[in-house]
Amino acid sequence: MNYQTILLDITEGVATITFNRPEKKNTLDLVMRAELARALDALHKDDSVRALILTGAGGAFCAGGDISTMGKSDATAEGGLKRAKSVHGWLRMLLEFDRPVIAAVDGPAFGIGFSLALAADLVLASPRARFCLSFLRVGLIPDGGAHYTLPRLVGMQRAKELIFSARELDAAAALEYGIAMEVVPAEGLMERARTIASSFRNASGIALALSKATINRAFESDLSTMLELEAVAQGVAFSSDVHRVAVKRFMDKQPPLFKWPVRKMGSE
Repeated sequence: MNYQTILLDITEGVATITFNRPEKKNTLDLVMRAELARALDALHKDDSVRALILTGAGGAFCAGGDISTMGKSDATAEGGLKRAKSVHGWLRMLLEFDRPVIAAVDGPAFGIGFSLALAADLVLASPRARFCLSFLRVGLIPDGGAHYTLPRLVGMQRAKELIFSARELDAAAALEYGIAMEVVPAEGLMERARTIASSFRNASGIALALSKATINRAFESDLSTMLELEAVAQGVAFSSDVHRVAVKRFMDKQPPLFKWPVRKMGSE
């Protein structure tokens, strides 16, 4: 597929979507919205993809929505509703993608750019990363699922603070708040993202998909429901060839095929 505003690369089971409007700090315009929908739909159907990385070109992740496309002839309640809903289809595909999603954030992740980072399972940030739900600065409320994802990461009070204040978080604060999993030097950010993503090639795709689907329901479910979901998912995973191979390797005293790539000390 040919794209104008994003780059899509698939190498050895790792897909990378790069927001590619560096002259606009990768702001999300209408074309990018449509192209993200196409790309995510294609990735959902591609069983060779074991993990997805989201990143941005030119030292920015995504600086938000393209303000030049706002406030024109569709600046009505109906137009705003339609604009917000236009991302729901592909945003749901991203949130429910049944393989790990990693956001590699360098530079600003503002507005819906922050929302897109929050939609990832794991967030890596460079020291230059900045996170801001900047919507209130232009008289809007956060969209892109931020009201759903942010409280689950940082708790209700901090989520309200970040929404009400529209203030920036630097990488260190994002790490403290639990938004970023790691802070990685800018020159090693994509290498670290690819190392983590590549490690999932040797993991059980079935177990990852089942675990992700289960944990994503944790905040809406009670204990009995979660125990039942775990039991059903475990039954499926227990019957997989991957599990049988892993058990045999363990009994034969062979190392496991999947191993998390722990960062080396001194690589901060």
